[in-house]
Amino acid sequence: MIKLTTYPTDSPLTGQSKWWGEPDMPDNLDYPELLLTDEDGESWQDPLTFICQIRCEDVATLDPEGLLPHEGMLYFFAALDYFLGDIEAPSYPGMGTWQPEYFRVLYTPNCEELHTHHIVHEDGTPATLSAEAINFERCHEHGDGIRLLGQPYIEEVSEEMPDRISLLQVDECDRWQLTFHDCGMLNFLIHPDDLREQRWDRTACYLFSF
Repeated sequence: MIKLTTYPTDSPLTGQSKWWGEPDMPDNLDYPELLLTDEDGESWQDPLTFICQIRCEDVATLDPEGLLPHEGMLYFFAALDYFLGDIEAPSYPGMGTWQPEYFRVLYTPNCEELHTHHIVHEDGTPATLSAEAINFERCHEHGDGIRLLGQPYIEEVSEEMPDRISLLQVDECDRWQLTFHDCGMLNFLIHPDDLREQRWDRTACYLFSF
């Protein structure tokens, strides 16, 4: 089980593990978007929020069980605009299990020839939070905060999906103005067999708030 501690930095972090910012992805991976339709029937694509990219070699020594790949890059995206303070965000996934279109886990087996995806508002200003560097350390199986692997900190989540482990746990943070209603957490959950087979498309996402 791996604890993530993030911190602001002036480093560009291109091709490195990072939280927020903009993803560095190969040409064969498309930036995930959510198809939305307004009351007039007009449709458009809304980019999911980039949460983080994990350079797998950075956590290899902390994963002696080999649960995660030990090379390549792992990416996490979700519809977090509402929870980051945009109360007029066009997408709100709700509580409990999210529909698959509201999140995405992607993976590339190598970290070469990556290209940064720039996400901007209509006026050209960045639509992402500033990238933060990540420190990784081994931790207990249960715990709060941001973590890879182990069991969800909130018991109700484990009770709802007892056959899955937490691939990534996202906790609230005042610095980012990230809140899940009164008090909650977001968990990306995966069955151990699917994790072993790298079936990222079988990941579930569950939001719990007290």
